[in-house]
Amino acid sequence: MRKELLVFLMVGLMALSLAASGCISGGGTSSTSGTGTTTPAKPQGEVAIVYDVGGRGDLSFNDMAYLGASKAAKDFNLKLVELQSNTEDDYVKNLETLASQKKYKVIIAVGFMMTDAVKKVAAEYPKQNFAIVDGFDKDMPKNVRMILFKENEGSALAGALAALIAANSGKDTVGIVLGMEIPVLYKFEAGYRFGVKWAEDYYKQKTGKTVNINILYQYTGTFGDPGKGYAAAKAQLDQGAWVIYQVAGGTGTGVFKAVGEYLQAHNQKMGPPFAIGVDSAQDWIKPGAIIASMMKRVDVGVYNAIKDAVQGKFTGGVVELGLKEHGVGLSTVDDVMAMFDSLPADTQKQKLKELGFNSKDELKQYLENTRKQVPDWIWQAVSELQKKIVSGEIKVPAPMDKPGIEAVRNAKTWQDMEKLAK
Repeated sequence: MRKELLVFLMVGLMALSLAASGCISGGGTSSTSGTGTTTPAKPQGEVAIVYDVGGRGDLSFNDMAYLGASKAAKDFNLKLVELQSNTEDDYVKNLETLASQKKYKVIIAVGFMMTDAVKKVAAEYPKQNFAIVDGFDKDMPKNVRMILFKENEGSALAGALAALIAANSGKDTVGIVLGMEIPVLYKFEAGYRFGVKWAEDYYKQKTGKTVNINILYQYTGTFGDPGKGYAAAKAQLDQGAWVIYQVAGGTGTGVFKAVGEYLQAHNQKMGPPFAIGVDSAQDWIKPGAIIASMMKRVDVGVYNAIKDAVQGKFTGGVVELGLKEHGVGLSTVDDVMAMFDSLPADTQKQKLKELGFNSKDELKQYLENTRKQVPDWIWQAVSELQKKIVSGEIKVPAPMDKPGIEAVRNAKTWQDMEKLAK
């Protein structure tokens, strides 16, 4: 499965392994000479990206970071250099290797776990621009841009969707499977819980019926073990979970497998029960089993950091993207098809065959039919919640420590949770 996922992410870029640490170069454009021969255009600069231990192929923030960086490299005719961190010990080494070359317009570090390493290396190379995805430190050097997301807001939509699907089916349980227990994942969990509680209130107002949706949750401790994701999701399905939100990177592909097997065992082509994907538009991976994905537009944050560096507009500090900034949100069918269309034609043909479709139109129709298993009023309710969050009428808590998430877990209503929002 991992090999297949990697194929999906090779969006027109030829990868070349350069070292044991996993250095890959690419990017740039081409030009045509008077003889008709196409030759690579000389790159107008270089940018670099360092992945965390989850690595490429996670269909999560590492892959989304790559998509943003590769698009920027193409748009601005840059050479893209990639380094894979095989262990946490590689973080400082990889960053120092790049920074010491003093030639990159910006070095992108992907993931919260590289925060300390970026802080250290950026202080040693104050003239080098850095950007880190999901990392924050109030004392971070001024040459570092911290790209953060309001995952709590997007996850609130996922929670509302999950709870309303469950309530509409006469069910009382939903689930969430997470990766490592780190602060940024508390934001996902808190948002999901908020959305579930908001949906309980909405459902009562619409139907006059009181529902109490139980939330099963498990931190698997990893972003790269589909087996653990499968086991966690299967256990939640066995306990009655009707929708499961995966927030576990590559581990989460096991959630899709578990839901798919449940549907097959019950002779269903489409849910419910459903899974909800994360980070990228993952709906296509298991059509019929995934109702939507909470997209975290890491690609947008990375692309903008490179664009600003190229144009001489790069600034350090915090850049936070939420629903209002289109940094998070639930995937649409168009989002999924746009992702699929970015694949090379031969890869699209291969994936369609594997998924059992004769054309992209068939895939699109299947995804649309899957969404029709959920009544329009539920989608409208989720849209209503989104509008209220964007307008500021509703605020979603975003805890970043254990006491904060415990307070959210113990709250009885979404209004109580809202009081915890800062």
